[in-house]
Amino acid sequence: MINVQNVMDELTASVDPIAAHIDGLKFGHPQTEVKGIAITFMATQQVLEQAVKLGANFIITHEGTFFSHHDQVDSMYEDDLVYKAKKRFIEENGLAIYRFHDYWHRYQPDGVMEGLIHALDWQEHVTEYLPSAALATIPPMKLEQVVGYVKKQLGLRYVRIAGDLSMNCSRIGLLVGYRGAGQNAIPLFAKHQVDVILYGEGPEWETPEYVRDALYIGKRNALIVLGHSESEQPGMKLLADRLSLRYPHIPVHYMPVDSVFRMA
Repeated sequence: MINVQNVMDELTASVDPIAAHIDGLKFGHPQTEVKGIAITFMATQQVLEQAVKLGANFIITHEGTFFSHHDQVDSMYEDDLVYKAKKRFIEENGLAIYRFHDYWHRYQPDGVMEGLIHALDWQEHVTEYLPSAALATIPPMKLEQVVGYVKKQLGLRYVRIAGDLSMNCSRIGLLVGYRGAGQNAIPLFAKHQVDVILYGEGPEWETPEYVRDALYIGKRNALIVLGHSESEQPGMKLLADRLSLRYPHIPVHYMPVDSVFRMA
């Protein structure tokens, strides 16, 4: 029998203990037998209901279930109907929910980053892994071509772009999730000579504004913004693929979520 604790131990075995982290079993009991695993970027209400229909009683989610990075929710949402309904559904269906965030990012290479690189099929183009980024050198192409390729590989309807679509580029800096802050992204242009930065999200007054000024003075820099979930979901699919091989007798389901935003 494989229980929840067995799987959690397996997931963290290759990483040195992290003193302060946000990972952990948020619902359920560690000794519960795992009958099915659902792996997702975000344990939305829809994902939870689909998991129950599939017979999965162990949910592995990258982000917090209750709209808070640090899972500090009771005082904020104690009278909120959405929070109460979701919590009740989890408890009534006996679901175990494990937050797997910091440890997955601490894999070597970062598991979430590796998933994005696999989805883009750029494994052979990666030249260096940095603490919060990866560098890749792809065959030269126009920015417009890079954008089209990224959208196709990730199945995205749209991305946000700053830059000249006709510019030539080959050096790419990749940052997943909320790593697009200026301190992480901007040095990639000068120190690592990237042409294009591709990230999930970040403060709009930092890296995007740097690119605006760079373009104004004639530098050929560009930025592609995927969205947080759009940049990190491939990492959770990679995790699902690996656990399917590790536990062939347990159904493992990758549960993607649609983009929360629509273009109007």
